[in-house]
Amino acid sequence: MLSKSIEKPLASWRGKDRYNGQILDTLTVIFRSGGCSWNRCRMCGYRHERYQDLPLDELTDRLIRQVRWVKENFSDDDYQMLKIFTSGSFFDPDEVPPAARRAVAEAFRGKLVIAETRPEYVDAEALREFLEGIDTGAWDRPLSIAVGLETTNDAIREKSIDKGFTYADFLRAAEVAHAVGADVKAYLLMKPPFLTEREARDDMVRSIKDVASVADSISMNLCTVQSGTEVERLWNQNAYRPPYLWSVLDVLIGAPVHVLCDPVGGGQVRGPHNCGACDAPIVKGIGEYSLSGDVELLRALAETECECKGEWEFVLEQEEPFCMPLTR
Repeated sequence: MLSKSIEKPLASWRGKDRYNGQILDTLTVIFRSGGCSWNRCRMCGYRHERYQDLPLDELTDRLIRQVRWVKENFSDDDYQMLKIFTSGSFFDPDEVPPAARRAVAEAFRGKLVIAETRPEYVDAEALREFLEGIDTGAWDRPLSIAVGLETTNDAIREKSIDKGFTYADFLRAAEVAHAVGADVKAYLLMKPPFLTEREARDDMVRSIKDVASVADSISMNLCTVQSGTEVERLWNQNAYRPPYLWSVLDVLIGAPVHVLCDPVGGGQVRGPHNCGACDAPIVKGIGEYSLSGDVELLRALAETECECKGEWEFVLEQEEPFCMPLTR
């Protein structure tokens, strides 16, 4: 049963996503939770958004109130896919108690659900219970487990991001998820701190190739400068620059599989950007590619003439770790 009172989640919005060749109406919800157990990733601002030291029963009630708010503010007929995010991991029982997960499953039964979690919380029993709760037979695989893998390079994940798990941990989680009948979605991070533009591009090219045979879908997130993060501190010291949109195009065009990419903050100084003059059509085109899968659209954008393309090429060639970034 849902709580009789309501409480607004951290954020929620409708959109569209490509899934198995279909364009689906989606609802994304970021629930305020008990907080990420790891709480150390250098680029993450959501880890600060949490309920502080609540008893388990009160935390459960607060989460169920947010579920009720979503049900009252979005019609079930308006979306087929639900994307769930929290301050950390949806399947962490200390962050999202099992009773709250059951309430989510009951409320969104029949939807295609993508839920983000760290790999250590990918537990077969918990996944199976949630999967059975949402499954009505409407979808072949109604649950997708999303993991912020960020990169397949353990050294980069540890030193640049401080993620706290290994690629082997992700592979184990993927095996468990597939065994219970869930899909796996890998989130990769383009240009975490301490990498040059060239290193960041090459890491994404390599990571996509590595994970393409493991994950059922891949989403490349472009690093942005969020408030209250270590990335923001570096950015304020002129020691970090978000990725060039030219690099994003380069990675997506060469990818062996379709890679989703929503350029959040694209064209802004805190987000992935070029010079400002050419940003808007590229940001729009990347979003369109995510839905259509039309690589020719990206190739046409990559041929755009702009003075900053020469700057980007210079940065790729000349930027070195001991003097980066060369541009703001």
